[in-house]
Parts: sequence; structure tokens; C-alpha cells
Amino acid sequence: MLPRLRPPRKFRIHWRVYSTKVNEEARRRAFEDPRVRQLDKELEDEFAVIRETYRKPKHPIVLCHGLMGFDKLRLAGDLIPGIEYWRGIEDHLKARGIEVIVSTVPPTSTIERRAEALAEGIRKAGGVGRSVNLVGGIDARYMISKLKPNDFKILSLTTVSTPHHGSSFADYMLDQIEPQFLLRIYGALHRLGFQTGAFSQLTTRHMKEIFNPSIENDPSVSYYSYGAYCHPPPVYSIWHYPHRVIHEREGANDGLVSVESAHWGTYEGTLVGVNHLGIINWVNRIEYGWGQMMGWKRKFNALAFYLEITDKLAERGF
Repeated sequence: MLPRLRPPRKFRIHWRVYSTKVNEEARRRAFEDPRVRQLDKELEDEFAVIRETYRKPKHPIVLCHGLMGFDKLRLAGDLIPGIEYWRGIEDHLKARGIEVIVSTVPPTSTIERRAEALAEGIRKAGGVGRSVNLVGGIDARYMISKLKPNDFKILSLTTVSTPHHGSSFADYMLDQIEPQFLLRIYGALHRLGFQTGAFSQLTTRHMKEIFNPSIENDPSVSYYSYGAYCHPPPVYSIWHYPHRVIHEREGANDGLVSVESAHWGTYEGTLVGVNHLGIINWVNRIEYGWGQMMGWKRKFNALAFYLEITDKLAERGF
């Protein structure tokens, strides 16, 4: 008989089954947390519906995806439609007459490499000689501060639930994984064609002690940011474990990024009841359908949210 293989102690997962009563109690305690009550402006139902009219910015919007992102993923060539990272957002903005550039960068490379790819992508998409508004994250900040492209002009950067001050979940995972096992994971990713430089750069130590002190804001660029937090997810949700880890260390979060870490530049507010994928319109169709049957009102529409971002940029003359 083969010996029973068991993961290292730090990898053992302890499952707990929560009753409805316990879940409700956890939710109540979470929202009594002073770190939640002291949040900036909360945006709970401001983006529930799409308005009839929105103002159109003068200059293009560049959508820059985050870690593990892509522009369009094709699993079977041209046989079936590709999967869009910005699910319906690009099409909806274009339908309103807004010029949109969708960038793509290596999904797990270092911030430096991703920033270089971002700048090159803007050039290839026709950005040379033009002014643009970025909706992106840490890569965009590095590009603005260090690469200083002079063949196109960056007017603004809007970030949405970006870990500007690092992620305590990245801290936790890198601390929990044994070094030799981490090397195996990195080796497997390299064999699949992925780089791994991004993971260690997302720790709170790297962002607070290395990245942020060296990446200064450009005074000619306007910086805006949004955060998000969701209710404590149920035990079967992919967000349950990371949400709990981050909540214990940083407070309110969307399952991957805390509200505290999302602050940068002018903070526009906190999206309430939205997880990290919901921000880019990746809605759980089963949960949404069940909610419709139960008569729950949908309080966040990602399409309305991004239209509001562009509307504000237009209002500011961008």
C-alpha cells in the first residue's frame, strides 16, 4: 500500500461549517468593526442603474488590467467568442461614443516589465502624440513616474481597488508557503510561460518601504482612487479565506485588496458590497439569478460605475 501523502503542516486546511445564525453574527460583527465605520464616503447604490446621459471625455480612456489579467482570452481560437477581462465595459463605453484603448501586459511579470509593456501597448494602439486618461494601477504609476513617456501625454490615472500599500494576503501566503515548495510553484509557472516577479512585489513591506518611497506622483497628472469592500463571503466562496485573512490584518476589503490599501491621490469613495471581480463586471450569474428570484435589489452595476468615471473625467476637462 502506498503511504498516505499529507501536505506540510502550514498547508493543511481546516474546514468549519457555519450555520446561518453564525454567518449573520459574523456579518454583524464585521460591520461593527470601527475600521469599517470610519471609512470615507461610501458608495452603496449610486451605481445601481445606468443613467440616460453621461458626458464624454475629450481624450481616450486606456483600460489597464491588473495582476493575472488579460485583454481577451481565447480558449479555442476563433471557434468561440473570447473571454473579455473588462466584461462588457469596453463595448459599453464605445457605444456611448467614448474612445477606448485596452492594454495588455504580461500577467505576472515584475511591475517594471509590465509598465514597459503598458507604454508600448499605448503606442501601438495609436496613442503617440495624443493625451490619454488611464484606468489602471501600480504599473501605470511606475510608467508615469519612472518611464516618463514623452511621445504621449498622461492627463489622469484612476485606480480601482488597487493595492497601493500592498496586500496582507500576499504577506500571509508567502509566509505560509515553505521556501522549497514556493520554488516548485515558481518553477511550474515558468514552465507554463508565466513570470513570477509580481507576487513578492505585492507585499506590504515592498510597497511601503521600497516602491512607494521611490515612485513619486507626477504633479502634471491627476490621481484618483476608489476602494471596495464586500460582506463576509460564505464559506463556499473563493473570497471567503482571503477576505478573512485581510480583514484580520487590515479591515474592510473586497476579497483581495483592503480599502486602506486602495487609497491614492484624491479618494473618490468606497464601493459597498462589491468583491474584486464584481468591480470588472464578473458577476456570479447563479447568485445574481437567485437574488432576482428572491427580490433582492442589485445595488452595483459595473457598467454604470465606469460610465461615471468617464463622466467625471469629462467634467474635469479631460
